[in-house]
Amino acid sequence: MKILVTGGLGFIGSHTAVELQNEGYEVVIIDNCSNSSPDVLKGVEAITGKQPIFENFDLREKDKVQDFFKRHHDIEGVIHFAASKAVGESVEKPLLYYENNISVLVYILQELQKKDKTSFIFSSSCTVYGQADELPITENAPVKVAESPYGNTKQIGEEIIRDTCKVQPNLNAIALRYFNPIGAHPSAEIGELPIGVPQNLVPFITQTAIGLREQLSVFGDDYPTEDGTCIRDYIHVVDLAKAHVVALQRLLKNNNVFNYEVFNVGTGTGSSVLEVIQSFEKVSDQKLNYQVVDRREGDITSAYANTDKANNELGWKAKSSLDEALSSAWKWEQKVRA
Repeated sequence: MKILVTGGLGFIGSHTAVELQNEGYEVVIIDNCSNSSPDVLKGVEAITGKQPIFENFDLREKDKVQDFFKRHHDIEGVIHFAASKAVGESVEKPLLYYENNISVLVYILQELQKKDKTSFIFSSSCTVYGQADELPITENAPVKVAESPYGNTKQIGEEIIRDTCKVQPNLNAIALRYFNPIGAHPSAEIGELPIGVPQNLVPFITQTAIGLREQLSVFGDDYPTEDGTCIRDYIHVVDLAKAHVVALQRLLKNNNVFNYEVFNVGTGTGSSVLEVIQSFEKVSDQKLNYQVVDRREGDITSAYANTDKANNELGWKAKSSLDEALSSAWKWEQKVRA
């Protein structure tokens, strides 16, 4: 069975390609390498013994999307990761984010609606909840006004898919709302490799520990939390990748209740920034150079998932601990800089 993974050379996409191949699927990756490298294919092959089919083009080119689906008419499922994802950059370049994250989604769905039956998994985000009124956050929590154009593209993306599913019974879709993916494959063959200055906490921690960054900034220690730092739900990327495979299989086996469904994907446990730092120092045996600085605009106080729906309906549960995730991230960082 042939599955398309858009953005499949990226952090989450590459780990999902591995899990799909481990389950026997034939994987086709489209990626324009704007925030990734073709070298990732070697890592996927090293883990699974097989290199995915790879096409390098920009999904914003509608004619190329149409041509791809003509040539690969036997695609039975799509996992859609390809999107720009830096919150700060989205504030500075909103039109880039709306073009890249919305138009591409529309072009893919236009091709999928021509099929007799198809399954679509959308890479969404817990940013749609904003600062939730209640914790842990369930899928029924209200979607808040987005804090950034990036967050807004995830909300709009979900609306586009939901509206399309209403009139296209042949399209079955699941939106997975991720919390905070971290870590790397235990083999250290693939992992998170941000281009430029990392936007996320864990790669900044590992790059500081290895000497690439002088100091880690902790944005605020005066939040209404136990230690004053922000709380997030950090999920091992391999657990997250497996959630995509389980969600896809739910659709392929017709086990879905509705043709559009939403699931939170997290651990159900919140960890503060200082707790993440302490965990990293423990597993790496490194003392981290960090400094508390002013709060960062747009940061919410606390967000962690209620995972009951994913656990009970999808039959998926996160297995790795924070320590295990950070240990894998450090192993990967050391390999990349060796």
